Amino acid sequence: MNRKLIFEFNADSDLSHWKVVNDAVMGGKSKSQFHLNTEGNGTFEGAVSLENNGGFCSVKYVFEPITLEKSTFISIRLKGDGKKYQFRVKSNTSDSHSYVYHFQTNTDWQTIEIPIIELYPAFRGQKLNIPNYNGSNLEEIAFLIGNKKEEQFQLVLDRIEAK
Repeated sequence: MNRKLIFEFNADSDLSHWKVVNDAVMGGKSKSQFHLNTEGNGTFEGAVSLENNGGFCSVKYVFEPITLEKSTFISIRLKGDGKKYQFRVKSNTSDSHSYVYHFQTNTDWQTIEIPIIELYPAFRGQKLNIPNYNGSNLEEIAFLIGNKKEEQFQLVLDRIEAK
């Protein structure tokens, strides 16, 4: 099987290309952080607030472009908190839209298999009438929580790869 590692977390991981983007960009009050935990896993945690029309927290990773044309899935090993999240990708960092896939976590380590062809285009929560993601170019991935309610969250990441 042809595997393409996108990011693997360990105690020496460089998180400088991971950036937290919360609803504060539109006046919201949600807060989150992204850091390595004591086991060397990427940890995205915080609190979603609905104040001031807010309601989301996200963390994104921008990298040199790769192609996923020979891949069918993006596989993510993670440990969630029982909440629903979005995995998002961008073909180009300059695109205003992302391609989105919703997934449900449990409280154990699990591997989420995301069919690349099921990543649908969306902008500000609205589905767009353009084709789904085709895997030809990938420059950005992101995790987002925005379940239209106030909640604490924690998503622990181990590995993200295409296969």
